[in-house]
Amino acid sequence: MSKPIVAIVGRPNVGKSTLFNALAGQQISIVKDTPGVTRDRIYADCTWLDKYYTLVDTGGIEPESKDIILAQMREQAEIAIATADVIIFMVDVRQGLVDADSKVADMLRKAQKPVVLCVNKVDSVKKFGNDIYEFYNLGIGDPIGISAASMLGLGELLDEVVKHFDQKQYEDEDDDRPRVAIIGKPNVGKSSLVNKLVGENRMIVSDIAGTTRDAVDTPVLHDGTEYVFIDTAGLRRKNKIKEELERYTIIRAVAAVERADVVVVVIDATEGVTEQDAKIAGIAHERGKGVIVAVNKWDAIEKNDKTIYEFTRKVRDTLSFMPYAEIVFISAETGQRLNKLFETIDMVRQNQNMRVATGVLNEIVAQAVAMKQPPSDKGKRLKIFYATQVAVKPPAFVVFVNDKELMHFSYLRYLENQIRETFGFKGTPLKFMIRERNAKENA
Repeated sequence: MSKPIVAIVGRPNVGKSTLFNALAGQQISIVKDTPGVTRDRIYADCTWLDKYYTLVDTGGIEPESKDIILAQMREQAEIAIATADVIIFMVDVRQGLVDADSKVADMLRKAQKPVVLCVNKVDSVKKFGNDIYEFYNLGIGDPIGISAASMLGLGELLDEVVKHFDQKQYEDEDDDRPRVAIIGKPNVGKSSLVNKLVGENRMIVSDIAGTTRDAVDTPVLHDGTEYVFIDTAGLRRKNKIKEELERYTIIRAVAAVERADVVVVVIDATEGVTEQDAKIAGIAHERGKGVIVAVNKWDAIEKNDKTIYEFTRKVRDTLSFMPYAEIVFISAETGQRLNKLFETIDMVRQNQNMRVATGVLNEIVAQAVAMKQPPSDKGKRLKIFYATQVAVKPPAFVVFVNDKELMHFSYLRYLENQIRETFGFKGTPLKFMIRERNAKENA
């Protein structure tokens, strides 16, 4: 089930990053009292009561001209409208209602997305309480006064945000078509790939953009199976500095990955694999999605008998945190190996849904322990009592041990490798939870 996406929009220096950090529960964005310094991570998985959601800080860098500030705010609002299920529109009680707020409010109102109006810097209700009412003039609902820095009013704000979740959270549950997100940097050939898949299959396709999100759902029929490709459309902006371009790319990728079963990370073969590719792939890895790395424009590369091995090694080195990812070499322009892409998607989906019987799993774990003794510390050795699979998409395992502090990361990686050698699990991450039990409980 995909988590709703909540985006924070507002003028520079109204406190977006402070709110983001307060809700995420950790210092993720770098916050200074200077407009436009948001850096680093711009999304976080959060919970409120029993509701899970992904929070996005739209940020934005403040230019010198007021006209450019307004243009950038509009772009932030467009990104939020395109990708978010709920928008937190933040204004500043101390600066009061300004023209830029009104213009962005007009955009948000027309988008027909749920908007929660958040008035920040209300550190004292006695001092600023009456000033909140000015923001009713925006015409987008009741303003909620908060202080992100002092953590005041956040519960009321989140209560209002989560009211808009339920319908979105469950609407895709009956749709069992494979959902495939196409993500990657701008200009690597994402849209060309989807267009080729649609064109080759001669299917009449209507781009379903009913939610006005930028990630457009495109159904494609292949060998009797209907797939839904979620294409994070190319960036329409020009003359953007690199950091901002990365920000928009990542926000779009988060929105698409959240709704997918399998994620295809498109890399430009002519450019090689980059750190930005790794950042984008990491979004799918963190969310436990199946991952395929599609090296596009492979037809444009001069090759010898070592080219494919050298490129594979570079991809593996850069994406070393996800050694399970499958790699396919394709050309969206010529259609080269697109059948292989579909085969790989099907295989990854099967592996994501694979269940291993507890008895068989424990045989493999016992063999692994016999081959390599578990670690010990101060005379106490790790004992593994048993393991069991508790979930799919991605496959998740609980391992019961005598002392979880003794389960060293390297030994857990060893166990994972033994399980993968036996069962494959190509293309999907595996999750492990370590639980303690004493020997008597296990007797």
